[in-house]
Amino acid sequence: MASQNQVPGGDPREHTAHLRSMLAEVVQHARDDVGRVAEPKAQALFETTAEVCTGLLTAYQHYEQNEPAWR
Repeated sequence: MASQNQVPGGDPREHTAHLRSMLAEVVQHARDDVGRVAEPKAQALFETTAEVCTGLLTAYQHYEQNEPAWR
């Protein structure tokens, strides 16, 4: 059963594009914060955050491009 916010048969690419945009913002923010803090552990955490989100961005792009892994 679809919830109130779900439209049966809706185009998921609209949602993936929105999430990609949000992830790109997180990547940029995390990378900017690496330069704003001096603590090495925090820098490593922010860089790890950026790398993980970059991997998710790649997965979303592959999905949108109908890569074989997503068929």
